Amino acid sequence: MKINALVAFHSDQPLKAGQIELRDMQADDVKIEILFCGVCHSDLHMARNEWGVSRYPLVPGHEIVGNVVAVGDNVTKFSVGDTVGVGVMVDSCRECHFCRHHQEQYCEAGFTPTYNGTDKYTGNTTSGGYAQHVIADQHFVVTVPDNLALNAVAPLLCAGVTVWSPLQHFNIKAGDRVGVVGLGGLGHMAVRLASAMGAEVTLFTTSPAKGVDARRLGAEHVVISRDAAQMARCQASLDIILDCVSAPHDLDPYLNALKTNGQLVLVGIPDQPHPSPNVTPMVFRRLSITGTSIGSIQETQQMLNFCGQHNITADVEMILGDEVETAFERMLTSDVKYRFVIDMQKTRW
Repeated sequence: MKINALVAFHSDQPLKAGQIELRDMQADDVKIEILFCGVCHSDLHMARNEWGVSRYPLVPGHEIVGNVVAVGDNVTKFSVGDTVGVGVMVDSCRECHFCRHHQEQYCEAGFTPTYNGTDKYTGNTTSGGYAQHVIADQHFVVTVPDNLALNAVAPLLCAGVTVWSPLQHFNIKAGDRVGVVGLGGLGHMAVRLASAMGAEVTLFTTSPAKGVDARRLGAEHVVISRDAAQMARCQASLDIILDCVSAPHDLDPYLNALKTNGQLVLVGIPDQPHPSPNVTPMVFRRLSITGTSIGSIQETQQMLNFCGQHNITADVEMILGDEVETAFERMLTSDVKYRFVIDMQKTRW
C-alpha cells in the first residue's frame, strides 16, 4: 500500500511530498492514521545526515499521535478508533536482559527506530510520522489520555519521555532540588514534569527573556548562566541537573552547582563533543556525569498517565507539511516555543 509522506531524498535537498510503501500488517500490528507529528531536532540531524547514518529516501518523525484504523489478529491492547501514540522505537529483540526488564531503549541488539531503522519483516528502512499512516507492533504503541489536546501530546512521545526517564531513574521526589539547562523542547518538558513531581526547579538559560516562561512552566528560580555572580550563588545547591542543550558547552559551571553526590545528566546530544570537564569537583564531592536515552515503552505510558492526571502537555507551534523546512531553519536559531507539530490531516499533498 502506498501512502503520502514528506520525504528527504538527499542530505542537501529539502523534504518533498512523495509516496512510500507501507508494509503489510502482521498479526501483532496496529495501523494508525496519523493526526499529528512533532518535529524533533533529531529529525533535522537525520534529514541532513549530520550524524552520518541516514539512509535515503528518509521519512522522519517519531512523535506520533493518531487513531487506530486496523489491528492484526493477535492484537489485544487496542481496538479500531483508539487514540494512540508511537515514539522513537517500533521494535527490539525482546529477549535480552534489558528488553525483558522493560528497558527496550537499551536493547543489546539495538532497538529498531521508528524511522531510518531496518524493519525485521521486510528488511526495508522504517519510515516515520511525517506521513499519513504508520504500522507498529502493539507492544510499541501507547494509549493517549483522552483529556489532553492531541497536538500538544505528540512531543511527549520523545521530548517528554526523554526527561521523564532520568527523573524516574534517579527517584526525584517532592522537595528535591532539580536544575534544568536550556528551555527548549526537552527543557520546557523537564521543568513542567519535575515541578509537577514537587521538585524545586532551577532553570539555567543564556536568555533573560526566557525567565517569565520558565516560571510559568513551574521553575522557582531562573539563573542566567553567563552571569558569573548568579552562577556562584547557586554553587553546591542542587541534587541533580538535566542538561537539555544539544550544542557543545562547558560542563564545569553545572558540576559546581551540584551538591555532594549530585548527578549531571546529559540528555541533549551535541554534534561535537563537550569540552572535557574538570575532574577535581567530581572527585572531592563524588559527582557523576551520566547520560540517558529516551525512555522505555513502560516509562512512556507511565509518563502519559502522569500527564493526563496533571493536565501536562507541550507548548507547541502548529505547522503544515510544506512548512517543515522553515521550521528546521527556525529550530537552528532556537526560534520556537517550544516544539513544532505538523498537522498531518491538514497537510496538502
